Amino acid sequence: MKKATASSNAKKPTLKTVVPSSQPAPAAKAAAAAPKKAAAAPVAAARPAVRPSVTPARAAAALSKSGGQKLTAPVQPASPKDIAEKTAAAARVAAAQAQKKPVNTRHGFKTNEFIVYPAHGVGRIVGIEEQEIAGMSLELFVITFDKEKLTLRVPTGKLDSVGMRKLADDGVVKKAMETLKGRARVKRTMWSRRAQEYVAKINSGDLISIAEVVRDLYRSEAQPEQSYSERQLYEDALDRMARELAAVEKLDDRGAVQRIVEVLSKSARGRRLAEGADAEVKAA
Repeated sequence: MKKATASSNAKKPTLKTVVPSSQPAPAAKAAAAAPKKAAAAPVAAARPAVRPSVTPARAAAALSKSGGQKLTAPVQPASPKDIAEKTAAAARVAAAQAQKKPVNTRHGFKTNEFIVYPAHGVGRIVGIEEQEIAGMSLELFVITFDKEKLTLRVPTGKLDSVGMRKLADDGVVKKAMETLKGRARVKRTMWSRRAQEYVAKINSGDLISIAEVVRDLYRSEAQPEQSYSERQLYEDALDRMARELAAVEKLDDRGAVQRIVEVLSKSARGRRLAEGADAEVKAA
């Protein structure tokens, strides 16, 4: 009986009474904290980051630390295209400013001055202007010829090639008037050739050469009449010489023509008298 009781006592398991602790287990702590973090995360993400604003006091403090110099961003180097555009814009501005400023003198010539242009005679410079021709800026003399009612524009850099000159001085005018007193020198050649020579002298613009044409083609009342072409060349040469004489000596055109004709007629009369006296001497 005792054995049976012992075996039955050995087979009975011992029961331990587990008293729950008041503190939660570590795993339970982590599980409980995870939902709280997850709930807090959206709230943190929803709040925008606030940057501290730069107040005037902070800006003044930064300026004083930099020695009073403003801090600027580094300047990027200009490209060749930008440089070309700026250069072209500056050139246009300079050209516009040059056009606004009136120019009164170039190469010794000035506005409102009388000049001699070989192909047209005496003219007056009324202005100096700039024009853009074929993409290039060109400076021009603006010359008017009142009698022909002509306005001519001559590049200021081509004065030598066109033969434009100032009015003759007193010495040249005196020599031209002495030329009128001489005897006519008519070549014994065909008129067409002589006419070409006269035209070349007139268009040369040289006052003495023009005086030679006037002298050679002048006909007094005692001489035979001229042909139409001779008369035309004579009048052209007389007009050229008279206009320059008028501009030099401050005369009108009619007074200058009268002075030239008086010299021619007086010289022709003196030669006739001299020739008549020689004839009388020979006859005696």
